[in-house]
Amino acid sequence: MSTLSQLLSEKHIKALILDLDGVVTQTARLHAQAWKRMFDAYLKQRGEKEGKRYEPLDIETDYREYIDGIPRYDGVRNFLKSRGISLPDGTPEDEEEDETVGGLGNLKNMYLQELLKQNGVDVYEDTIAWLKQQKQQGMRTAVISASKNCVDVLHVAGIERLFEEHVDGLQSAALGLKGKPAPDIFLEAARRLDIAPQEAAVFEDARKGVQAGKAGGFGLVVGIDRHHDAEGLKSNGADLVIQEFPKV
Repeated sequence: MSTLSQLLSEKHIKALILDLDGVVTQTARLHAQAWKRMFDAYLKQRGEKEGKRYEPLDIETDYREYIDGIPRYDGVRNFLKSRGISLPDGTPEDEEEDETVGGLGNLKNMYLQELLKQNGVDVYEDTIAWLKQQKQQGMRTAVISASKNCVDVLHVAGIERLFEEHVDGLQSAALGLKGKPAPDIFLEAARRLDIAPQEAAVFEDARKGVQAGKAGGFGLVVGIDRHHDAEGLKSNGADLVIQEFPKV
């Protein structure tokens, strides 16, 4: 089997586009905790009103299937739909106590901000060391995130300078980019680097992210298997799956 370095060379890759949460930083765990706290409380409260029981969010299954790697409000809609619930969209300016897609999404974000302040941001050291080496060898770099907290996370982790460009949830909303599995966010990152998609490699830990990389026609799509989901990443289009980046 070809190694990552062999594939980068064989496919003449000039740029690396990495997903933030779960590939570069360990914030995916914090996102999942914030989602679970918000949804479990909402489902319990709603269930008590209706005299029925809603199944709580399961991080291993529900988070990966309905939420991971996609824009916040889409995640709210997706998960609620899985529980047979439909809410008014509201607006991104809704208060956290509003029973709308916007309100629930903003409540989740408030919980995430609390977790970031309490815990800080842990990075994946294998990613950082490998990326520094690649930059020294002339690789272009960009980071993408469905989160609107991308810049804050990069700053707290002290890794802003590792990336020439970033495309996050705020910019996606402003530009009208579709969420994964649409390739929009990756294509925008490549455009900003002035690199053709076939000359760029995408690194993703989520199935929908791998699908997005494949849909965008990128030269190489690498699945980062942080959650023991190698088969899921492969079956969704990853050209290569690795558990960690090569040691430098």
